[in-house]
Amino acid sequence: MSSSTGAAAAASPIVTMSGTYRKVTPPLLLSTTTSSCCSNSIILHHHHPSSQTTTELKVSPNHSITTKNLTQPKSHYSNNNLQDVVDSFNHVLNSRSRPRIRYLNQLLGSIVKMGEYQTVLSLIEKMQLSGVELGVYTVSIAINCYCYLNRVDLGFARLGSIFKRGDLPDEVTFTTLIKGLFAQGKSSEANKLFGKLVGEKLIEPDVFTYGTVIEGLCKSGDSKAAVELLKSTEKRNFAVHKIVHSYNTIIDSLCKDKMVTDAMSLFAEMIEKGISPNFVTYSSLIKGLCNVGQCEEATRLLREMLEKKVLPHVYTFNILVDAFCKEGMVREAEEVLELMIESGEVPNVFTYNFLMDGYCLRGQMENARKVFDSMVNMGIEPDIINYSTLIKGYCKNGRIDEAMHLFKEVPFKGLNYNVFAYNTMLHGLFENGQCVAARELLHEMLAGGLSPDLQTYNILLDGLCKNRQTAEALSVFQAMKDRKLCYDIVCHSILIDGISKDGQFEIARKLFDEVYSNGLQPNVRTYTIMINGLCQEGLFDEAKELLMRMEECGCIPNEVTYNVIVQGFLKGSQYYDALLLLEKMVGRGFSPDASTSSMLLDILQTRGEDPTLLDMIQKFVPKDNSFSNRLV
Repeated sequence: MSSSTGAAAAASPIVTMSGTYRKVTPPLLLSTTTSSCCSNSIILHHHHPSSQTTTELKVSPNHSITTKNLTQPKSHYSNNNLQDVVDSFNHVLNSRSRPRIRYLNQLLGSIVKMGEYQTVLSLIEKMQLSGVELGVYTVSIAINCYCYLNRVDLGFARLGSIFKRGDLPDEVTFTTLIKGLFAQGKSSEANKLFGKLVGEKLIEPDVFTYGTVIEGLCKSGDSKAAVELLKSTEKRNFAVHKIVHSYNTIIDSLCKDKMVTDAMSLFAEMIEKGISPNFVTYSSLIKGLCNVGQCEEATRLLREMLEKKVLPHVYTFNILVDAFCKEGMVREAEEVLELMIESGEVPNVFTYNFLMDGYCLRGQMENARKVFDSMVNMGIEPDIINYSTLIKGYCKNGRIDEAMHLFKEVPFKGLNYNVFAYNTMLHGLFENGQCVAARELLHEMLAGGLSPDLQTYNILLDGLCKNRQTAEALSVFQAMKDRKLCYDIVCHSILIDGISKDGQFEIARKLFDEVYSNGLQPNVRTYTIMINGLCQEGLFDEAKELLMRMEECGCIPNEVTYNVIVQGFLKGSQYYDALLLLEKMVGRGFSPDASTSSMLLDILQTRGEDPTLLDMIQKFVPKDNSFSNRLV
């Protein structure tokens, strides 16, 4: 959001991180993340991979919301800027006077910040070829780059060259290597290195070193070890404000593992020791509480935060707004919004999007539209996600014409369609039975140069199957296979379900058998769909065999699976087998759903003359009045 936009927003109301050794401190620049995932191309078009950045919110020592990993994306600096720095480096290196190592290191540091690690390593090699003796600082830069490139092994090789010269890197270099080990999943090696360094007093670890190890332990799932290490820092007498980050790291990790009670206990311990929590601490706890459905407690924590003058970030408020809206509690979300504005924070596009989504879930489209319009009135331009949210809401509520009108408005607002927007509209059209319009929209998407992703194909297959156009769905799936496009178990499950329901069970069975040959494993839904199909065909022995095979393959049936097979057996008058399955189901902690219970009561009314069956059924029938009345 631009500054002008922010100003406008602020002015308007809202609707609603012994020897002769020389120790040198090298730079440590480990602080971003990226990951790659494959996206598909469209049928009849060539397949091409594309990279997509995926980040996860983390909290840095300076309290800003950042992302941390050892693989950085390309720098946002332009290639010309990079070339300027490289030209300056070459000029200094090739000058007649003796190259100034300090200046060369500064230039290398600038290139590291750009994420051009291979370039840095090439320039360091060039220094060596030019006869420049590499100091510890320069070597440490190289180690840092190797860690970014997930080649910590080469980083250790460089470390050996420092020792051969009689030098000893300080804690920063070792911290870099420890972080590199953690990032490559080598937590055991990282712990051993840290233990050796501390045990043999090779370094005096500082707060950053401890923080790095604590973060690595948390990421590897060992929060207990992280807490123990945190407690050991008390002997170091670090300044209180310097260890907040370590507490935050552990609290965040515990919350993500849904160990909110442990997180709250650590939070209380933190306060008891006189360590003041910051907005990051509170944000992690609020998110953790919301994730386990304790939104009221999260709101109490937010109010406590405000009372203690710990100013929340808009991100903190958005956590609660999103959580309430997902539960359909829009009024409570609006109350959080009021708190946000009173504290001086300005709602952003995400705030509005969460609120719109909340109204859409409740079917209150007029209110959702008012939020959308108020966003515009505040000078905040809606993005494609905001449009997609409202479009999705209209589609879910059967207002397909309004959804299409809003969809067509997008380019006139200076926005570009993305795959998500098309997927939203395609899904809405298919759900409302408008297959012809959905096909036309798909062709429009292709003509616009956008390649469908896996979700697009799943929507296409699901829409065709639900509209009884299974022949075309099979044709699309075959085209995906012929062109070696990425597809998953979801695609198979959609097809198996749709074709089975369309009365073509033998084709569905063949597709299920092909799952393994295609290198996939059926999931719970796939097995459940197939079990249902077998029951519908009266193949009850095969249904029981598949249930057993499912467990043997490590796929544990869930409540839906058991209800499906019990209902299938009851419909097929296989009462005793159904009750045995029901007994097994209850023994695993599952309950009969409303449909299963209703079927059991129907059997009680129609087959009351069988006392054995009657006694067995009554063990599983709900005791509430609504069901009891049916027996009268």
